[in-house]
Amino acid sequence: MLSSGEFGTSIVVADLEAGIGTLSRLGDSQVDLTLVVVEPTPRSLDVGRRAIDLARENKQGRVIVVVNKVVDVETDLALVREKLGDAELVVVPDDDAVLDADRAGTALLDHAPDCPAARALVELVDLVFDSAA
Repeated sequence: MLSSGEFGTSIVVADLEAGIGTLSRLGDSQVDLTLVVVEPTPRSLDVGRRAIDLARENKQGRVIVVVNKVVDVETDLALVREKLGDAELVVVPDDDAVLDADRAGTALLDHAPDCPAARALVELVDLVFDSAA
């Protein structure tokens, strides 16, 4: 849990299992922001679409979609837009630095803080904290 601000604003980040099972069990829990992580593949985007619909139906806050492992921005994002419509997106490019960091046993931000994937994750953090402010 992260805390900041004059009134002790708290942010809890929960990494849930793949799919929509846990999201569906949250029901009407108070959630301010839901991050849906997808890859630009039809199967992943179908699950992502269901997760977005469920988060909106249960009023689980603002929904941001993280599109991971994007290889061809134009083609991949065209598929994402076709399946997810006007969802708010953060694009994380397919980046060899992610695998290199994993192999080295280090965090990406420590291993290659200026690589494209790390910059995209910083953009995501900025969006999350801007919405919490």
